[in-house]
Amino acid sequence: QVQLVESGGGLVQAEGSLRLSCTASGGSVSPNAMGWFRQAPGRERDFVAAIRWSSGSTYYADSVKGRFTISRDNAKNTVYLQMNSLKPEDTAVYYCAASRYYRVSLLSKSAWDFWGQGTQVTVSS
Repeated sequence: QVQLVESGGGLVQAEGSLRLSCTASGGSVSPNAMGWFRQAPGRERDFVAAIRWSSGSTYYADSVKGRFTISRDNAKNTVYLQMNSLKPEDTAVYYCAASRYYRVSLLSKSAWDFWGQGTQVTVSS
């Protein structure tokens, strides 16, 4: 069983930056992919970004392209989400996710096998 532990959330003013981290532990092999979703109050949990563990290929939601960057440290089994030019509409609980197997699409929650507990990101205007 894989455990995911997130850190780095907090309160920031609009146009500010935050970096989220998520470390995976407990698995016998590296995940196929890791990613981030977010959920604002009263809304669905939405895809934000993902990265393939071996190739480093990245994927982003249109709403964060050009502002957010996902990266990984294979040796530490850690994925990062650098968030720049933050907007109030980025306010949400951010969840880290890991996928054990290759899936063609990583946009859906059903593509992911393990989830972190979530970390709050609040952007004030």
